[in-house]
Amino acid sequence: MNAIDAGASSLVLVDYQARMMPAIHGAHDVVAKALVLARAAALLEVPVLGTVQNHERLGPNTDALARLCVQTVAKTHFDACEDGLLAALDAQAPGRRQVVIAGCEAHVCLLQTALGLLRAGRDVFVVENASGSRRPSDHAAAMRRLQHAGATIVTHEMVLFEWLHDCRHPRFREVLALVKSEPVSAYQ
Repeated sequence: MNAIDAGASSLVLVDYQARMMPAIHGAHDVVAKALVLARAAALLEVPVLGTVQNHERLGPNTDALARLCVQTVAKTHFDACEDGLLAALDAQAPGRRQVVIAGCEAHVCLLQTALGLLRAGRDVFVVENASGSRRPSDHAAAMRRLQHAGATIVTHEMVLFEWLHDCRHPRFREVLALVKSEPVSAYQ
């Protein structure tokens, strides 16, 4: 498996909808890690796309994440690929075959979207600690299934430091500041 390359990847944030987040186990940490990913992606010129499930009933993504997305795909299918995500990726991130993906709920929309991306021949990196479900057991089952299906399971810091590749990267200090500004745990 190749390393995650900032010049070859895009970031997809699946359904961090404000109305749904209170039900997600560890939502504060999940959103915090997604924000670090999206802010670093912006610094490193990695396109960030979002999705929203059933927007009319569940509403928009959290404001902070929504502002960092170059495009948000509204969907009714659990697999965002069925509602235009692949076309959006081709338009916003042409030629980029790697997709770093995180979101909610891990065992439903994130899982089905990642499977759709795999079927489309993309290299998929699922950010485990920036994804959530209502129940930890569902989250764990989703990660096992995705790994078995061919996705690479990663953490947000793995992604950031692979995007940077070298401590001499011109944006290293800015990305490192994002990492350091994030609390290790919301429960400390």
